[in-house]
Amino acid sequence: MGLLSLGTPLHWNDAKKYADHVRSHGIDQFLAIYRKRKDQTKTNLLWGEEIEYVVVNVDDEHHKTRLSLRVFDILPGLQQGELDFNSGKTTTAPEALWRPEYGRYMLESTPGEPYGATIRDLVTVEANMNRRRFLAKQVMHPNDIPVTLVNYPRLGCPDELIPPGEPNGQACQSLFVPDEIINPHARFPTLTANIRRRRGAKVAINVPIFHDKNTPQPFIDPTIPWDRDLFDHDKEAKLGAAKPDHIYMDAMAFGMGCCCLQITFQACNIDEARRLYDQLAPVAPIMLALTAATPIYRGYLADVDCRWNVISQSVDDRSAEERGLKPLENDQFVINKSRYDSIDAYISTDKTYKDKYNDLDLVYDKDIYNKLTSNGVDDLLAKHLAHLFIRDPLVIFQELLDQDDENSSDHFENLQSTNWQTVRFKPPPPNSDIGWRVEFRSMEVQLSDFENSAYSVFIVLLTRAILTFGLNFYMPISKVDENMQTAQKRGAAANDRFYFRKNVYTNEGEEENDDDELMTMDEIINGQSNGGFPGFIPLIHSYLNSTNIDIETRCKLSKYLDLISRRGSGELMTNASYLRQFVQQHPDYRQDSVVTPSITYDIVKLADDIAEGRVNVPELFGK
Repeated sequence: MGLLSLGTPLHWNDAKKYADHVRSHGIDQFLAIYRKRKDQTKTNLLWGEEIEYVVVNVDDEHHKTRLSLRVFDILPGLQQGELDFNSGKTTTAPEALWRPEYGRYMLESTPGEPYGATIRDLVTVEANMNRRRFLAKQVMHPNDIPVTLVNYPRLGCPDELIPPGEPNGQACQSLFVPDEIINPHARFPTLTANIRRRRGAKVAINVPIFHDKNTPQPFIDPTIPWDRDLFDHDKEAKLGAAKPDHIYMDAMAFGMGCCCLQITFQACNIDEARRLYDQLAPVAPIMLALTAATPIYRGYLADVDCRWNVISQSVDDRSAEERGLKPLENDQFVINKSRYDSIDAYISTDKTYKDKYNDLDLVYDKDIYNKLTSNGVDDLLAKHLAHLFIRDPLVIFQELLDQDDENSSDHFENLQSTNWQTVRFKPPPPNSDIGWRVEFRSMEVQLSDFENSAYSVFIVLLTRAILTFGLNFYMPISKVDENMQTAQKRGAAANDRFYFRKNVYTNEGEEENDDDELMTMDEIINGQSNGGFPGFIPLIHSYLNSTNIDIETRCKLSKYLDLISRRGSGELMTNASYLRQFVQQHPDYRQDSVVTPSITYDIVKLADDIAEGRVNVPELFGK
């Protein structure tokens, strides 16, 4: 969840007049934090995870599901414990923190307090996730359930919402979804509309269709209202925005309405945070492929397994000039990525970093860079921030234009929180005791809390191994980008290969071998048999062997690591492969790529059954 403020949001025509003001003061706010906190140290590597749910209404009598747009009815009850604690009415910390998300059908949960730095803290994660799911279910409307599907399979199809709504809203102007699907906080419809206004067109999301036996070739989607003429942008689909052989979507909700699993780490200091940021960046596409869980969009099977490019396209506010489609006249930069994408540069000054790893032609604001470096910020961090700040602030609240830059970070967060990348470097908030943090953002949410806790624990243990052993995962950013595209292919975890660094140990005084090579997922997760890359799981076991850990805790952790190992080897399916198989084996499926309401009903019921442990799925968990 990004920055939420109260006030009057400005239309893009007015907001763009203040873009430089927000950027300038945003950098001043970062510098204020940097001056005060750059030498701050923390003794514990605290961390937390974030799970997002899709809330679905289930009509068992008619075997029908609909997205429930009633999350805001239940939020006050869920948040009461937090409000009481913050106001001093109780000294008991809340069990969980609850937040809305972009979609009015989405619910975000995090632990009430961060997890500690001990190994024992890791075995509390699954029970915490179970408890949060239970708490959410207790306050739901009748027949509403929270499921950890990445997206609702038939979002954008008719008769899939409760309460119902028609796609005729001014904010997104979608052919498929109504504005009522959007979080009602003023930030979100304004963000949606201003992305369209800034871009000069609706967002155009195209996902390749999965061609099954009876799928038309070429596939021209018959459900698109090609001749609708309600808004100025309605003809875009017919004029080429909708590509043949693709599933076409035209609204931010199709991307930002997806759910994920995110992990945030509090580092001991700024240098450790920057190092974790860099070392986790090459891991991000690997974990995207391994957690793949999104094979269905707008009622069709897709030929991809992940959400990432869908979200990237859903918030792509770049103008035609910035996308390189027209010569630069009104805009300053040609920008090669959406503001939701993989990172463009490493930022650590660790001795293992080399300039050649930052091999992209980084676009950044030279004036902002000079301002940062003249105030003591080093080259790499200055370029990182100056690159983020080539973007415009999309939502500006009139009442918050003038701020105390020494005690506020709202202008900084306006840009920081709308650069959605695979990892995020997060400065401490002003006037807080929170340290420098790193957010790991690429993973897809899983069907069960066992899986979500397994992946969370795995990433935490991998960061411990990185810091303990001084592991070096550096490789050229261009190859990390290539991995991000590979990761989204259908069956990528089982069938594709990914670039990864072979030698992860850097010994001082020795000539460094920093070659990378294409590896299978099995080799990256479990290690190469030829004595090459050791593998994430063996590295984690080596770390655990170096700690004083009791047998019970080690056994519990081993169950999590075993799941990751077997997913990596291909012995167990990813969620995406399993859901695709479920659709293809469903009696109502006609081998035409269409995911019907009855199939969707059974997917939702299955997701709930898996989460509650009512069914055993050997394809996902083994026997």
